[in-house]
Amino acid sequence: MSDPISLGGAPPETVLPPPPPEAEEALAQAMKSGSRPVIAAVAARWPRYMAAWAALAELAEDHDAVSAYAYARTGYHRGLDALRAAGWRGSGYVRWRHPTNQGFLRCLEALRRTAGEIGEADEETRCSLFLRQLDPDWDPTEH
Repeated sequence: MSDPISLGGAPPETVLPPPPPEAEEALAQAMKSGSRPVIAAVAARWPRYMAAWAALAELAEDHDAVSAYAYARTGYHRGLDALRAAGWRGSGYVRWRHPTNQGFLRCLEALRRTAGEIGEADEETRCSLFLRQLDPDWDPTEH
């Protein structure tokens, strides 16, 4: 028995499956319009598409922190459901470098920011820690 036994190693990494191509195309077109109702229609048609929720949260942040918080929280919870369905068991990496993870991470980052804006400092801190646990290379200035 010459092979070493590994008792540890890197945490598992989860990569979300791609969204339906028609959802991506619809969101791309909606983003060109810059219209919240048009983007909201994409989220309504594909409610599991986290990038649509992230876009709504990011669009609302400048003028309505409560709505931005609600959109981000919805996308975050949809993302947790998707992660569990993809095999995530509450720990391990969910890295930005995988494009299919970015909608979820954008929602979590928007939730962090808007929690701070509405005075939910504890939630802001928890989200910040969670982002760094999911992706140790996370840098909010890059996303």
